[in-house]
Amino acid sequence: METSARLAVVSGGGGGIGRALCRELSQRGYEVVAVGRDLRRLRDLEVLIARAADTGPPGHPPVRGVVCDVTDETETERVLSALGPVDVLVNNAGTAESAPLHGTTLRSWREHFAANATSAFLLTRHVVPGMRERGHGRVVFIASIAARAGTPYTAAYAASKHAMLGLARVVSAEVAGTGVTSNTVCPSFVRTPMTERSVRRIAERTGRTPEAARQALADSGPLGRLVEPEEVAAAVGYLVSDAAACVNGQSLVLDGGGIQT
Repeated sequence: METSARLAVVSGGGGGIGRALCRELSQRGYEVVAVGRDLRRLRDLEVLIARAADTGPPGHPPVRGVVCDVTDETETERVLSALGPVDVLVNNAGTAESAPLHGTTLRSWREHFAANATSAFLLTRHVVPGMRERGHGRVVFIASIAARAGTPYTAAYAASKHAMLGLARVVSAEVAGTGVTSNTVCPSFVRTPMTERSVRRIAERTGRTPEAARQALADSGPLGRLVEPEEVAAAVGYLVSDAAACVNGQSLVLDGGGIQT
C-alpha cells in the first residue's frame, strides 16, 4: 500500500466505472468517498465494497457514499468542505446521449456540459488549492476518446468531453512543479450500464439485435471489444500512485491503438 488514511473522492461513484474506481482506490489504502445523486446506488456500492473487503486482504478502508449534485455549486462546496483535505479527486461523473447536430436540443447541450464539464470544474476548483498548500495531490479526469476526436451524432457529448480535457490541461499547467498532478484517462466504449443504454438506442433506431448493436460498438475501434471498468480503474490507479509523480498533463487513451493524435 502506498497510502495511509488519505482521502479520495470519486464523482459518479455509483456507476459502472465509478464502482471499479472505488474498489481500486480502496485496495490502494485510500478512504474513499463516492459522491452522486442516486442514494440507492451509493448504498449498494458501500455494501459491495464492504463484502469485497471482508473476503480480501485485511486493511482496506471503507467506501462511503455521499449524496451530492456535483453540478450545483453550493451543494458541491458544502459537501467538500465537510470532508476535509482531499488527496485524490477522480472526476468521473457524466452523461451521454447521441443525436445528430440538428436534433441536439439546447437542453441536452446544457445537461452534457453540466454533468461532464461543470461538475469537474466545481470539484477541481475546490480541492486544488489545498493540494498545492500540502505539496501533494492527484486529479484525474475520466474523459473519453470523444475528447480527442469528433464522431457523428455526439455533438453535445464530444464537445463537453473536449471541455473536460481542456480543463485538465489548464489545471496541469497551473500545478506543474507543486507536487500536484492533473491527468486524463480517455477510454473507448466501456462495459457499463451507460453503454448498455447506448446499445438499446442503437437497436431501437436500426432494428439490430442488442447483441449486434453491442458488437458494432466493440468493432468501432481496433481493440475489438469493450473496455472493462477495471481497466479504466487500473489506469487511474497508476496515475494516482507515487510511480506517476512525474506524469502531469497527459491523456492516457484506452482504445487499443485507434487514437494517435
